[in-house]
Amino acid sequence: MTAPPLELTTVVSAPFQENCYIVWLAGRHDCLVVDPGLEPDKILDTLERLELSPAAILNTHGHCDHVAGNGPLKQRWPDCVLVIGHREAEKLTDPRLNLSADFGASLTSPPADRLVREGERFSAAGIDLWVREIPGHSAGHVVYVYNGHQPPVVFVGDVIFAQGIGRTDFPDGNFQLLAQGIHQKLFSLPDDTVLLSGHGASTTVGREKRENPFVGLGS
Repeated sequence: MTAPPLELTTVVSAPFQENCYIVWLAGRHDCLVVDPGLEPDKILDTLERLELSPAAILNTHGHCDHVAGNGPLKQRWPDCVLVIGHREAEKLTDPRLNLSADFGASLTSPPADRLVREGERFSAAGIDLWVREIPGHSAGHVVYVYNGHQPPVVFVGDVIFAQGIGRTDFPDGNFQLLAQGIHQKLFSLPDDTVLLSGHGASTTVGREKRENPFVGLGS
């Protein structure tokens, strides 16, 4: 039996132009919210307009521009499961670690309901995602791979962008680890795999192999 089509919309939050992804299967009213950003009202309004209820919030990592919407979404839907990589959990509740303190703020999130690790499957709203850990931008950064669609889709957070990569000059950043993780865990996927980044336009594995000036195979 063919799976229902995957539906997706993007809500971009200022001031960092961070992409929050709302994902659901056609015909369903439950969904996933990936990396709700610094303008949660926009996300809430979009969910209400689409008549969707989040079954889970997925954080790729714990930096403030990717977790700021966790609290408002949990307040509206308290049974929604908050998910993050097991090495990122402390960032949710510590403004220094999630970098909001660097901007004169004191942003915190509710604690995670579930911590995920390399190779685990997480399922909610009828969607099965596979977790891959790719540190380097943040020590516990994870990506979520969806294989129920052709081509596959990966929510990559700030690991890689169209012709770019995530910053590695944060306290727990490491360029070598980031490049290694990209080569081993993203570039091993089919070339037509769609990479949905935390900032900017989507791209593909094949394009970044060819054109990325930081980690491309010709760089």
